Amino acid sequence: MDLKQLQYFISVAELESFTKASDALGIAQPALSRQIRLLEVHLRQNLLIRNGRGAVPTDAGKLLLGHARGILHQLERAREELLHLRGGLTGRVALGLPPSLARALTVPLTRAFREEMPDAQLTIREGLSTAMHEELLNARLDIALLYNGSASTGLHTEHLIHEELVYVSRRPSGLLEEPQDLYVDMNEIAHQPLVIPSRPNAIRMHVEATCLTLGLTPNITLEIDGVPAILDLVADGAGNAVLTRNAVSSSIRPSAYKTRRIRNPDLSIQVALATSSKRPSTHIQRLTIDLLKRITTEKIEAS
Repeated sequence: MDLKQLQYFISVAELESFTKASDALGIAQPALSRQIRLLEVHLRQNLLIRNGRGAVPTDAGKLLLGHARGILHQLERAREELLHLRGGLTGRVALGLPPSLARALTVPLTRAFREEMPDAQLTIREGLSTAMHEELLNARLDIALLYNGSASTGLHTEHLIHEELVYVSRRPSGLLEEPQDLYVDMNEIAHQPLVIPSRPNAIRMHVEATCLTLGLTPNITLEIDGVPAILDLVADGAGNAVLTRNAVSSSIRPSAYKTRRIRNPDLSIQVALATSSKRPSTHIQRLTIDLLKRITTEKIEAS
């Protein structure tokens, strides 16, 4: 089996398009189609369903996709380990971060990564915890920070920190400062209009689960995916929000919002570091994990 054919197949299957894969790989589309067809002939399986909108994997293609990603990952790991014996720190790491954490961590993490591993490559992708969970399983991500991430089949998780959740409202006009340690009860929050992400967002699920245990039903006015959009709507008076304190402090206009700590019960959300339990981590990935732990603790717990 030709490893280059596997790489081509992965690209087409992930992008669901021969045209997009051809552009991404830098090869002519007829040549790409011919290599995929040779792979199908070799395996005696149709791997892709070709249609007017692109190409999607068949059941056989989905099965091969998981194996192909694992095969190429193992080859990359072997290459990195051999280079490490010669004193080199090269390789690639794909890291997934929730949007609010990405805003706080991307710059310091990238800076530290370049300083400590200048010959390695770091890719950071933002996403919901549920989506990143799947990307870890299918090898599109090597490491991810997940909200309320817990051990599951195929994943290894490690508790990293708890992020405080706060109640966010529009700051009244003319109010420049507010007393420290203002609190709000969950009962009050549940009866106020909320602008909140749609399911299965981890913070949304956490707020709803907490309300359920208290016999409350949150008054959800708007479902909006995206922290910047939620904050814009709060500033516009469309409702209030429950977000991490870091999401507010790292926003473009933190002074536009009034934040209050939540009690009865105190509300926080766990951040877990997750990796695949089916793929051994490379040396570069292990160094990145150590770096991520340090930067997260410094930037988030100190905020």
